[in-house]
Amino acid sequence: MTTNHFFNSLISIVADLSTHLSAEQRYQRLLAHWVKNFPCDASALLKFENQCLIPLAVNGLSEDTLGRRFVVNEHPRLALILASDQSVRFAADSDLPDPYDGLIESEGDQLMVHDCMGVTLFIDGMPWGVLTLDALTPGTFDHIDPLQLNSFISLTAATVKAAELIATLEQRVRYVTLALSKEHSGQEMIGDSEGLQQLRNEIAIVAPSDLAVLILGETGVGKELVAQRIHQESSRADQVMVYVNCAALPESIAESELFGHSKGAFSGAISDRSGKFELADGGSLFLDEIGELPLSIQAKLLRTLQNGEIQRVGSDRQIKVNVRIIAATNRNLQEEVAAGVFRPDLYHRLAVYPLHVPALRERGKDILLLAGAFLEKNQQRLGIKKLRLDKAAKSALLAYPWPGNIRELEHLISRAALKSASPKNRQADVITISLAHLDILPQMAAQPDNLAVAPTSPPLPIDFKNTVEAFQRQLIQAQLDSQQGNKAAAAKMLGMDRGNFHRLLKRLDM
Repeated sequence: MTTNHFFNSLISIVADLSTHLSAEQRYQRLLAHWVKNFPCDASALLKFENQCLIPLAVNGLSEDTLGRRFVVNEHPRLALILASDQSVRFAADSDLPDPYDGLIESEGDQLMVHDCMGVTLFIDGMPWGVLTLDALTPGTFDHIDPLQLNSFISLTAATVKAAELIATLEQRVRYVTLALSKEHSGQEMIGDSEGLQQLRNEIAIVAPSDLAVLILGETGVGKELVAQRIHQESSRADQVMVYVNCAALPESIAESELFGHSKGAFSGAISDRSGKFELADGGSLFLDEIGELPLSIQAKLLRTLQNGEIQRVGSDRQIKVNVRIIAATNRNLQEEVAAGVFRPDLYHRLAVYPLHVPALRERGKDILLLAGAFLEKNQQRLGIKKLRLDKAAKSALLAYPWPGNIRELEHLISRAALKSASPKNRQADVITISLAHLDILPQMAAQPDNLAVAPTSPPLPIDFKNTVEAFQRQLIQAQLDSQQGNKAAAAKMLGMDRGNFHRLLKRLDM
């Protein structure tokens, strides 16, 4: 690399700071400058959070890499890089597993890394993350100029610091009145699709308020995760969020579960007991599957939402509670109201700020990012070095309509991981998941957007309701057959609550 070329690259990096870019675009351009000046087959910029390295930008690596979370103590090369304040290079014959083996994009089969180096980026004396460079040819990095490398490392750290400051300032300008809490550890909302970005924006707007939120979406889309995110970004983040599955509450005990009871209120009430509202006092109460709540309990819930007071079963005393309500349902509550099975006044109390969670089939390549996260999780669970998807498997995942959404994808990847990791190849450096390992119904993978036979000419009107029900019957029957008629197992495979599954069977007259 000539001196002029090197300095032109440095000038370009600095110039990018004055350009209006998203954080993702800024990091990707930064990585492109690295690849241009230090040629390699793959590179990645990863941020260190909660003992994991999270990919923010990749070049030359499989798309699902962005969905992976590399636990540092499970990846010795990354751990060595992060522990050093100098660039670290690994010998071509190093016996330490490379975290990217099998993840480099290629037309052929899996490609293995043979030259690997990485640097830790420090911001204000603390490790912010790492940048890695990988090559398939040994000796690729033999002639790197140490002075130019260190200059790039310093400028990269400065750029990352500036990028984070810019992102922080942009957020403050946009949400100047919002006090967003620091995100708690745990599951995250993985994906970059437009629908998910819109959902994140809506959460950021409503979370700091105390408005009731109604989360709408199909089974398995991650409504509980959205509820957690709302709580974590609220002023109540340091308080508890209590979870209630309304579908699992028998009417006989629902009132006691929600509002508590006094000693002697009924047979078996041997002591006073706090209900979920009291337990959630000062925090949030997540009412999952709110559409399943019996009408008699709906009336009592409405009174509590109106006056902020509860009354234990068997007691005349009113107890004040300060609770933020977050509810969720996979039902169309407006239709339920019209049918007389859900109170309209309660619906309007809950739906102050409705949030729609997009179905997985609407999220495009988020499917591969989520698959990457689940692959990484199964690697750890099964003690496998590396799991990857081949091209046919990726195409099938993208083509499949995902009636069970994210939950179905997680279960599918888990099963595929088990099938591919047979005893004879479990110790392999890379295990590839092929289409044969994915138990996707062929007709559904081949025709993701067609739930009925294509109309002939002249076109006839489609009976939408009956077509959808026919599709549901086909899907359910296929799972029942595969589970030898076991309804509980079929419900699990479809990512459905057993109660909901049995009600669906009844409605479909199966």
